Amino acid sequence: MQKGDGRRTFPRAELSTADLIVDACYEGTRNGNAGDDPLSALLGVSNQGGFRYLGMKENPTMIVLTSSLADPDWPDSLDITTGRFTYFGDNKRSGSDLHDTRRFGNQLLRDLFDALHAGQRERIPPILVFTSAGGWRDFVFRGLAVPGAAGLSSNDDLVAVWKSSGDSRFQNYRAIFTILDIPIISRDWLNSIREGENHVSSAPKVWKEWIKKGIYRSLMANRSILIRKKETQMPDTKEDRGILLAIVNHFAQDPYAFEAFAGYIVRLHLPDIFELDITRRHRDGGRDAIGKFRIGQAEKSIEVEFALEAKCKADRAVGVRETSRLISRLLHRQFGILVTTSWVHDQAYREIVEDGHPVMILSGADIVDVLKRNDFTSKDKTLALLKERFPMSEEAL
Repeated sequence: MQKGDGRRTFPRAELSTADLIVDACYEGTRNGNAGDDPLSALLGVSNQGGFRYLGMKENPTMIVLTSSLADPDWPDSLDITTGRFTYFGDNKRSGSDLHDTRRFGNQLLRDLFDALHAGQRERIPPILVFTSAGGWRDFVFRGLAVPGAAGLSSNDDLVAVWKSSGDSRFQNYRAIFTILDIPIISRDWLNSIREGENHVSSAPKVWKEWIKKGIYRSLMANRSILIRKKETQMPDTKEDRGILLAIVNHFAQDPYAFEAFAGYIVRLHLPDIFELDITRRHRDGGRDAIGKFRIGQAEKSIEVEFALEAKCKADRAVGVRETSRLISRLLHRQFGILVTTSWVHDQAYREIVEDGHPVMILSGADIVDVLKRNDFTSKDKTLALLKERFPMSEEAL
């Protein structure tokens, strides 16, 4: 059975015998309560919570991670191009210790990464990742995950981050997982796990290789659609549109002042930028920037130079004339970055992509996404940032 978007879908009646197929949808019932959840019938886990597991919490035989990918305060994310899955723990309200959570999720995360860092991967059970399908309580299977990622140190793969609620501060985990290159999880293997058998011998080869050697073979998918339409370049929720409108209104009297904010957004998005010089207004009519980006670490790194173009627009696309201006500045620089509160017109976007120009585009939706990933998750938080870091001069007002 297939949904209208072409996604394979397993109805409730087939869940107890179904294999797990990456990006397939698993349907629940339609009674309008927690019992609709399909994961109990599919895997034998509970029907609620982001963390679910089989066995004892001190030694689970299977862990299931679920996410809506829609919580702005705790932005779980799946990068399908690299196979990296970023997942936040379950201490999401003030008043609790980092590990004192109702479903023991943060304890599970701590134990998983402790085993990883100790080189005891055989202690780590299969971890299955599901995300909400967007309707009812249906779930989409995203893959078999393992903690950590190639190139990440033990200081980076599990981090306790601070959040605030009112005048209270508290910590939660941000964990990095790798989705392994395993397109199908067989029902036979799932049954052997549930029945407490020695499931390692029948496990997928790529998972066994990680258990034995620690080799990350991630499920990577090259993007087939490179030219984004207006609809995907702009925010699609009322809350996100409110954040973007706050930015546009703040810089409405002085759009050139937006360029410093654009530089700030780029630094958040690319933390390895170590130099950014906003040019003076009288040189080219705007205060665009040039900067340097570091690839690698310390003495083994190289530096690449980039040009930044910033456009604060309310409801008008960035066109060919404006993108051509940035492209013309790339003669002596390795890449360009265009930051705009609007979107790039189809023709201009197509010319950048088809001509192979090394230009990164951060449109309105991207700006909001960068802000939300850095804890500016509402219009009010964004306004506070703008007033504190980018106040308008009396002349502009």
